[in-house]
Amino acid sequence: MSTAIYLEEAARQYALKAVKADQKGEYESAAKYYEKAADILERLIRLYPDIPFKETYVKMIREYRRRSKHLREIAKRKVKAVGGDEEDEEIEIDEIILTQKPSITFDDIVDLEEVKQAIREAIVYPVKRPDLFPLGWPRGILLFGPPGCGKTMVAAAVANEIDGVFFHVDAATIMSKWLGEAEKNVSRIFRKAREIAVNEGKPAIIFIDEVDALLGVYQTEVGGEVRVRNQFLKEMDGIMDKSFNYHVYVIGATNKPWRLDEAFIRRFQKRIYVPPPNFEARIELFKYYTSKIKLDETVDLVELAKLTEGYSASDIRDIVQAAHMRTIREFFEKNNGIGEPRPVSMDDFMEILKVRKPSIDHSMIEAYVKWYEKFKAL
Repeated sequence: MSTAIYLEEAARQYALKAVKADQKGEYESAAKYYEKAADILERLIRLYPDIPFKETYVKMIREYRRRSKHLREIAKRKVKAVGGDEEDEEIEIDEIILTQKPSITFDDIVDLEEVKQAIREAIVYPVKRPDLFPLGWPRGILLFGPPGCGKTMVAAAVANEIDGVFFHVDAATIMSKWLGEAEKNVSRIFRKAREIAVNEGKPAIIFIDEVDALLGVYQTEVGGEVRVRNQFLKEMDGIMDKSFNYHVYVIGATNKPWRLDEAFIRRFQKRIYVPPPNFEARIELFKYYTSKIKLDETVDLVELAKLTEGYSASDIRDIVQAAHMRTIREFFEKNNGIGEPRPVSMDDFMEILKVRKPSIDHSMIEAYVKWYEKFKAL
């Protein structure tokens, strides 16, 4: 057993002891075990500074120490905690997932028509008319592409298209609870999603942001990552069973699809490339974002679209925001906030483009296209 795995397992065992003591009201013992788990994780990070879940472990250390301090204060006051196992589990669920439905819709997403159509075929149509799908429908969907091109927005809009419940999870929310409980967190999320789909009759979408952080394969791994991946495999196989007709979907988004374990690639039956905006899309993006501000007649949106090849949708939004901010800054500096700022001019945009470069380059696009050709599944 490697030192990394040994330390992770030791921390896990102390964390499990802490949770059990915590539940029994043995606060002094629980506090001691949380501190030991935190100490071991700190040693793990010192020995392996490049470990994949370093940021997650840092959060866990902070949480363990916070809980330990809290329990010691409770023990001093001799106040007994209240709450049964079922209530505790619901509190944990609320802490690790978000169930509020986003406000965004497909109408708010400029371009990406092929992506939206693929999502409609995979999720929207089966939800509206499941009787038309005797062979079942895709329940695992992977959105991949450069950062800032709309993957998260597309996933969020789906929840509104089907009036569903949206679960937004990532590596931090799954892994940063109690060490050793991560796979249980995965199980709880899927169980809650199934309950909503079966008992309430509403579709449930489990959106995993930066899915490669949870389901990818790294050179330096410890037991926790492997157990979480195995639990996800089990749960995804469960929702894909064609004998069940409830609507639970897993949508994963990643900027690094090549890091994914191939076992998971197969379970994402739809693999959809979310590309950077082309020339026509950039024009529409500029139209959309500049519609919210005052423009000078000198502004040429077609010319701006030509000048922003390689810019993501997020980049374009930031450019418009920065150009507008120039006029706001000038307004306050010259007029002290009295009156109205001048319209945004073409010169404002040109000045911003001098200092804001594209976030996407040709080699990055080539990497996505190469991966897409190998694993394409629309």
